[in-house]
Amino acid sequence: MILTLALRNFSHDRLRSLVTIVGIVFAVVLLAVQLGLYAGASRMITGAVDNAAADLWVMPFGTQSFDEGVPLLGPAERHQVLAVDGVKAATPLVVGFADWRRPDSATSSVVVVGADIETESLRPWQISAGGMENLKEPDGVGVDRSYFEELGIAGLGDLGHVEGERARVRLITEGIRSFTQSPYIFTTAHRARNMFGAKSQASTFLLVRTESDANVASVRSEIAGRLKTAEVLTPAEFRDRNLQQWLFNTGAGVALIGGAILGLIVGTVIVSQTLYSSTKDHLREYATLRALGSPSLYLYKVVITQAALCAVIGYTLGMIFAMILVRASQETAMQIVVSPFLAIGLFMLTVGMAGIAAAAAIVKVMDIDPASVFSR
Repeated sequence: MILTLALRNFSHDRLRSLVTIVGIVFAVVLLAVQLGLYAGASRMITGAVDNAAADLWVMPFGTQSFDEGVPLLGPAERHQVLAVDGVKAATPLVVGFADWRRPDSATSSVVVVGADIETESLRPWQISAGGMENLKEPDGVGVDRSYFEELGIAGLGDLGHVEGERARVRLITEGIRSFTQSPYIFTTAHRARNMFGAKSQASTFLLVRTESDANVASVRSEIAGRLKTAEVLTPAEFRDRNLQQWLFNTGAGVALIGGAILGLIVGTVIVSQTLYSSTKDHLREYATLRALGSPSLYLYKVVITQAALCAVIGYTLGMIFAMILVRASQETAMQIVVSPFLAIGLFMLTVGMAGIAAAAAIVKVMDIDPASVFSR
């Protein structure tokens, strides 16, 4: 009976019900897009850190992110790290911004990532064509397919130049994007040093692997004590630093979260207003039920059920539109990522939004005088 009454109220004024659903759809789509962009940006920012084989990261003081590093560490720092008990390996990683010259002589900014491909360190992930061994060729580099147009290339074998050094595409990845919009160019550490004009054995980071029985915290403390011009971070700490730098220091993350909050507020206001108005239009029906002895809880359940119906329908339609946008973003430089966890969270937010709207309507129902049904 509760569901029947809720459905009748819902269908009585179809235009008002439509406005309610549209408000929820708007909120769901905006929340999904904004939070999905946030998740996609976070994945891009931390991709290199998440895929690196390292128990500790060693870097020069003042390094704020993976992309902004400078090859300042030398062989002395690496030898000091290797001398620490419990350290299994300290692999150099060379990273920095550079200019890519296209075949048509136009230039694009890129981030060169040079690693020792004979070790685990940081290898290109999500490889779709070519192979790691191909990077050993004198001019071999790896690029992501999504940046072909920007780099003026079309596939394997195409040629460009990085800081005057020949760079021929020998490996292609699928879905490795950079938050700075400067494509990652993967190559060997030696070739990266040549591109930057850096000294032999210079590195931007040292990726430290510890022995299986070593205490990582103790190893970290020992390394930090030996190196006076560098700092040592765990992968989780360096991951957080990257997120802080690009999402919050630049304001990008605040803007995305702010947009999501705006969508939630607007959706809640629209749903609350329409549900409240619908409740006012049916006050005589609610008063009749009260006069017939229906308990207050029964009336509240009717209002809550009506709000829940709006939430389910609005959420379903909103997610359909949102997933269309997610699909369309897969080939763009900024992906929208909606994980199952985020989808569940959005449903909970939608239900909460409908709950707030129902609470506003319930306040009106609480004030009903059963005797009003007998008045003209």
